[in-house]
Amino acid sequence: MLLEKLDKIEQRYREIATEMGKPEVASDHEKYAQLAKEYASLEEIVKKATSYRKILQEIEDTRTLIAEENDEELKDMASEELEELEQKAEKLEKEIQMMLVPPDPNDSKNVVMEIRAGTGGDEAGIFAGDLFRMYQKYCEKKGWKTEVLSASYSERGGFKEIIFSISGKNVYGRLKFESGVHRVQRVPETETQGRIHTSAASVVVLPEVEEVEIDINPNDLRIDVFRASGHGGQHVNTTDSAVRIVHLPTGITATCQDEKSQYKNKAKAMKVLMARLYDHEMRKQKEVLTNQRRSMIRSGDRSEKIRTYNFPQGRVTDHRINLTLYRLNEILDGDLDLLIDELLMADRSEQLQIETQSS
Repeated sequence: MLLEKLDKIEQRYREIATEMGKPEVASDHEKYAQLAKEYASLEEIVKKATSYRKILQEIEDTRTLIAEENDEELKDMASEELEELEQKAEKLEKEIQMMLVPPDPNDSKNVVMEIRAGTGGDEAGIFAGDLFRMYQKYCEKKGWKTEVLSASYSERGGFKEIIFSISGKNVYGRLKFESGVHRVQRVPETETQGRIHTSAASVVVLPEVEEVEIDINPNDLRIDVFRASGHGGQHVNTTDSAVRIVHLPTGITATCQDEKSQYKNKAKAMKVLMARLYDHEMRKQKEVLTNQRRSMIRSGDRSEKIRTYNFPQGRVTDHRINLTLYRLNEILDGDLDLLIDELLMADRSEQLQIETQSS
């Protein structure tokens, strides 16, 4: 079964190479770019397939040698080599199967991320600010661009709520597992008796969508303008620049007041609204599919506590995969791949198990 799948992939790989070599394709930049992207996505699998076939041939040759060889010492040596080759083949087969798991079509999209302070009063707002800086640093390491779309500041630092966009390569694919309730355990600066407090903040990660991907009837929108009010007194109560857009059929709302320009605020609010509507539609579709698997990783259930940041012990625990790392400072400094790589691996393993059972 696996070799049949690899045969088809290798055939498609060769077909793309032939197509890209044709002058009429090379002159069509859009088509050439699409083929080049598909070619690149198949290249690593084809390389693994070549190595896998080579090992299978070596296994067959070694088994033949063992069956035909009369020298017991050579047979023993060949048997040891066979065991090593079979272990290599098993490892490579698993890697290939992981690569064959169909990707999430949203993985390549940019995202709109929302962080909101939860339970814990002022400390929750401070923690929301810590999470925002953690994601900012992660984006810097990845070479991604961030832009704040809306922010509501907390009195003692941090945020009541902050919404920002992230653009770059495979952003949603890396950040989609961050949706959920993040919990912090630490001694707040305002605590005089040294008691550990538990606070929380919720994170929502939405794939950013283009207007062509979601049809919004202009008649379904109510657009309100009002005077901005907020942190620092900048352009506050001077002009009606703040914008609130309400999608009347669903009641979904997006507001932006960070820019002095009403036009810019409207554009930012529209970006957030489209992402929220797209997420709303995806959730409706998932509910309709009764056989949809409900893994904790992929469900995106924002009521679930997904991660705890424990300062006294310097540890971070992701509750979905029971992973604990004593590298709190590194993770808060943006080394999120320590967690994300493990989450991706767990998700692919689960998908692979379902694919195997259904095939």
